[in-house]
Amino acid sequence: MLDIKYIRNNKGIVAKAIKDKACELNLDQLLDIDTQVSQTKTDLQKLQTLKNTIAKDVPRSEKAKRAELIEKGKKVGGQIKEMEPRLRRLEEKLQLMLYLVPNIPMATAPIGTCEDDNEVIRIVGLPPEFNFDLKNHREIVEQNQWAEFERAVKVSGERAYTLKGELLLVEMALHNLALKKLAKRNFQIMSVVSFARDDAFLGTGHFPKGKDQVYHLEKENQYLIGTSEIVTNSFHSGEILKESELPIFYGAYGPCFRSEAGSSGRDVGGLMRVHQFNKTEQYILCKNDPAESEKWHQLMLEIAEELVCELEIPYRVVECCTGDMGVGKFRMNDIEVWVPSENRYRESHSGSTLHDWQARRSGLRYRDGNGEVHFCHTLNCTAIATPRILIPLMENHQRKDGSVCWPKKLKEML
Repeated sequence: MLDIKYIRNNKGIVAKAIKDKACELNLDQLLDIDTQVSQTKTDLQKLQTLKNTIAKDVPRSEKAKRAELIEKGKKVGGQIKEMEPRLRRLEEKLQLMLYLVPNIPMATAPIGTCEDDNEVIRIVGLPPEFNFDLKNHREIVEQNQWAEFERAVKVSGERAYTLKGELLLVEMALHNLALKKLAKRNFQIMSVVSFARDDAFLGTGHFPKGKDQVYHLEKENQYLIGTSEIVTNSFHSGEILKESELPIFYGAYGPCFRSEAGSSGRDVGGLMRVHQFNKTEQYILCKNDPAESEKWHQLMLEIAEELVCELEIPYRVVECCTGDMGVGKFRMNDIEVWVPSENRYRESHSGSTLHDWQARRSGLRYRDGNGEVHFCHTLNCTAIATPRILIPLMENHQRKDGSVCWPKKLKEML
């Protein structure tokens, strides 16, 4: 969320961000409501001042005038009672619209509408050459009896799966590899719950839009998370931290859930696009300094690349365009890994800098050495997400007989 004062004073910049990120938001309407809120507050203050003045004048006035003043006070009180609900409605409408205002992307972000407009920064590793007929990940899994698809779907519906045997151990080893690496880099590693309240989703920017991607627990009025960022971003909500406590690094592991609404018919029947998955997420809370944010952005990306390199999977890093980065992002980089059976790169990791956009929504603040309070900066990046990474892992390391030669670093975790 952007500061309303910034929006008022930088209408052109905000309008460009709305356009470049293809947001459905009427900026003129937002500013008009903001003006109405300000005017209504001013009018209410004047009426309240008048009411207080009348209340003071009543006991000091002559008896003949007292009844007239009392009547006037009642009339003013009635006007206040009529105006207060209107102000609340306007403030609620303004708040909802402010939630939809996008963050201003970095000046060098590619302008585009979708992932096809992302720019490749670097390519690491060459796609392997095979002298035998390739198998896709599902064929490898079924040959080795490493998963159940049909039986899982019978029980839980489409996009369900069950990992078995060695592949389950591999999945656990991947997260162990990521968590140990994060611990060595001074991240506080932890497990997180898989559900949260509405305000946690609002805080990260996943709500008010995006509810179609989330499972709602109606009885508890909570939602299943699609990333640990939703939980970690709310840990310090409402607190005022000391600058000396920053930065805070979290390496959060837990099950995640996404409804995959709108993806009907895409990647059905395998491990690519599933409703439930496990994820180890990097999250950083730091002081309000763009240079420091950039430093931590590069650190998280470096860690993610190290993990992909240790898995010996060819990949590329892309600079995400404005239309692909999401409304809250200042900068976003994806890591895309090579999938041999599809002869293309597919996204496995995503790292984002959001400056104070989330912090304003979540109340994430700190006090500097001069006693001034600032909103923090927040960042997040995938460390490992399974089962998606299992696809390129198996396909790039497959043997002619259908077995898989696991990378050395991964074997050390098994």
